[in-house]
Amino acid sequence: MAYSTSLQWLSLVGIIWLQVINGTNTNFPAYSSQLKQLLSISQVELNNLAFASDAGKLFGWFSGLAAIYLPLWLVLIVGSFLGLIGYGVQYLFITNHISYLSYWHVFFLTFLAGNSICWINTVCYVVAIRNFLSDRQVAVGLTTSYQGLSAKIYTNIADVVSSHNNKAKTFLFLNSIIPVAVCLTLAPIVREIEVKNAKHSSVVFALMFVITIATGIYAVISSLQIFTNKISTLGVHIGILASLLLPLLLPICVKIKEVVESLNKKREKLRIYHFTMEENINKERIENDVKEGEVEDGCVMEEIGVKLMLKRMNFWLYFCVYLFGATIGLVFLNNLGQIAESRGCSGTSYLVSLSSSFGFFGRLIPSLLDYFYRGKHTISRPASMVAVMAPTAGAFFLLLNKTDIALYISTAVIGVSTGAITSTAISTTTELFGTKNFSVNHNVVVANIPIGSFLFGYSAALIYRKQGNGHGKCMGVECFSNTFIIWGSFSCLGTLLALILNFRTRKFYSQSQ
Repeated sequence: MAYSTSLQWLSLVGIIWLQVINGTNTNFPAYSSQLKQLLSISQVELNNLAFASDAGKLFGWFSGLAAIYLPLWLVLIVGSFLGLIGYGVQYLFITNHISYLSYWHVFFLTFLAGNSICWINTVCYVVAIRNFLSDRQVAVGLTTSYQGLSAKIYTNIADVVSSHNNKAKTFLFLNSIIPVAVCLTLAPIVREIEVKNAKHSSVVFALMFVITIATGIYAVISSLQIFTNKISTLGVHIGILASLLLPLLLPICVKIKEVVESLNKKREKLRIYHFTMEENINKERIENDVKEGEVEDGCVMEEIGVKLMLKRMNFWLYFCVYLFGATIGLVFLNNLGQIAESRGCSGTSYLVSLSSSFGFFGRLIPSLLDYFYRGKHTISRPASMVAVMAPTAGAFFLLLNKTDIALYISTAVIGVSTGAITSTAISTTTELFGTKNFSVNHNVVVANIPIGSFLFGYSAALIYRKQGNGHGKCMGVECFSNTFIIWGSFSCLGTLLALILNFRTRKFYSQSQ
């Protein structure tokens, strides 16, 4: 059964909104310092909570299997309720509605909340790929970019509705309630839509990019302290909310166009009633559908299951590139609150919003390149990873400079590169290992995130504790200077591995041009 094209684009808008609210782990730096005080825990124990959120991805493949055997709306609801339990119980404990939770109870709840993100992400990726098969890389990259706004959205809401002393409570409450409300609302919309002979996809995507870029520019500008001093936080948030509603105009316009075309066809049928002419029209439509189907799949993609994927050298190179690229970036962003505090920088909220906004553009850039250069010669995915990983290494070494401007520049660069690699990785997984088992394969790939979160985050916490004489806060650039050198060195190694992966896959990408 073929559905309206407007429903196809409405599903894309639904995915965008889901991605906006699904980055609950990215706002952790905004309240981590206060959470540390409320729970009376050390820096190492706080880092373990950041790791627990990432560790939820170790079991993300459960959501991949669920997407194969269960209705997608049910997968979406399960993910939102896992987050409700994970963050909600913590909120009840912080507000004294639950009398006792041990540290390991909080650790498990954070783990559960981290796993919930995988379920919602899996639905978003699967629906985007299935509904826009011939434009899957553009659709996935564009929608994924909006997750870069999550930290900014949650931070702005928290700034409006709470005082500075209640940030941790507010964030936990928002993280538990907002995803459930949005998922329940969008469950009927975000589903597979079978559309035959979809028209004007290039035009609609172009308009979507215009709206998305304008949203990103506004997000970056509104993250700057000069801008926020002139306009209230409420005003900034209203502006972002309005920009998120703009994509809804596109499926509405498509629907209006469908209605107009339908009326025109009815008038045409009144004038043209000869059976032979109608038969010719139907034949043309069938031929167009067949031609489009031939173009969608490409000619070189190989479908690989998990067991075979784990035996491939390219998988392990790709796994390590992600580990030493996006994952180190995520660990840096998770520790942004403590890094800013140790350097005496008071603008943690601005830094979180800045990293979120630049991460938005980082996720969007691969999608833009796919859109404008599809069908033309362009660089391969591993080569594009090389291009964004090299500046990441430089950004970590720049952090050895004690000035605030160095911190802001490095945060922006790491935000862009982390977002770009995260977005590029989705397309890389489908290209190297196929779309059939994508929901499981990609969740195995992102299992590197908890591994890296533990290794890099734990070592950073140990160095922080050592610099702080084993207890209390550590103040000064030296608290994280050795950590930045280590992270920068691993980023250089990741760049080298990306070059090797590019060399090994150049034949594949040359055939797919």
